[in-house]
Amino acid sequence: MELIQKHPILEFRHGREVVFTFDGKKLKGHEGEPIAMALHANGVHVYRITPEMKRPRGFFCAIGKCSSCFMVVDGVPNVRTCVTPLKEGMNIETQHGRGFVPLEVQ
Repeated sequence: MELIQKHPILEFRHGREVVFTFDGKKLKGHEGEPIAMALHANGVHVYRITPEMKRPRGFFCAIGKCSSCFMVVDGVPNVRTCVTPLKEGMNIETQHGRGFVPLEVQ
C-alpha cells in the first residue's frame, strides 16, 4: 500500500498501522481512517451487491449520504464504511442484498 507523503497544501497524519479482515483475508490499514479508504488502498472496489438487480456498488459519495458503501462490519449490516473509522481487528464483509441480522435463539 503506497501512501501520499508530501503535498504542497495538505498535511497528512496517518494513524498506526492495523490489521483487519476483509472477506476472510487479512489486510492492513491505518487506524482512524474510513474503512472505505483502507479497502480502496488495498484494491477492494466492490462493497455490496444490490438486492434486486444484483449489481455491484462501491465508493460513491464519501460523506455518508448514499448507501453504496454499505458493508457488514463485525456482524452488523448496513454500516456506512465511508464514515466509519477503521479499528484493529475489525471483520469486514461484502454485503449481499439488504443485510441480515440473525435473531438470537435462547
